[in-house]
Amino acid sequence: MGKDVIIACDFSNKEEVINFLSKFTEEKPYVKIGMELFYAEGPEIIKHIKSMGHKIFLDLKLHDIPNTVHKAMKVLSGLNVDMCNLHAAGTISMMEAAVEGLTREDGSRPILIAVTQLTSTDEERMHRDILIEKPLDEVVMHYAKNAQAAGLDGVVCSPLEAGKVHDVCGNAFLTVTPGVRFADGNAGDQVRVTTPAKAKEFGSDYIVVGRPITESKDPVEAYRRCLREFMG
Repeated sequence: MGKDVIIACDFSNKEEVINFLSKFTEEKPYVKIGMELFYAEGPEIIKHIKSMGHKIFLDLKLHDIPNTVHKAMKVLSGLNVDMCNLHAAGTISMMEAAVEGLTREDGSRPILIAVTQLTSTDEERMHRDILIEKPLDEVVMHYAKNAQAAGLDGVVCSPLEAGKVHDVCGNAFLTVTPGVRFADGNAGDQVRVTTPAKAKEFGSDYIVVGRPITESKDPVEAYRRCLREFMG
């Protein structure tokens, strides 16, 4: 499946995202479409961006009872996205239902990954706010093993955890890592962050980069810088 840089297109409407993507005249970056844009524009925005030649990671983080997730994934499988996700906290049975729902009649399906813990969550918040008393690292690895047992392709995790996920689940199990910033950039609201070069060193398969590219004065060059640091 290879390595790649995914741009988080966290825009509020179709005009903004199309205007942004139109800057890329030579490349067709892999893009992440999240809740804000999908809820604003619906499935048509996915079809439009696919028609422009981009791969899409649809980041909706499903988390519900298995039957509901199964039905939702069945709908998403028809949008021809390349990757989608759910919360590993929804249990193995929910993740198994998701795989079943996402798989088309011909046996194909998008890459399916599970969110372990959000990159805005640190160990103190996890203990205090959601009463998970195990160490953060242990929780992430347990969730990763559950996702693998359910038949998923990988997990969303911090770049700092990517290497250990591979140690626990094998190198073929994908690590998709947000929380990536340039060394001279601002960490924003994420607390478990690193640079593209370090993410490569740690073993990330895909890095998800948002504001360092989308808010750059030269987004195309910022994207290329990410590619150089991560892929080079």
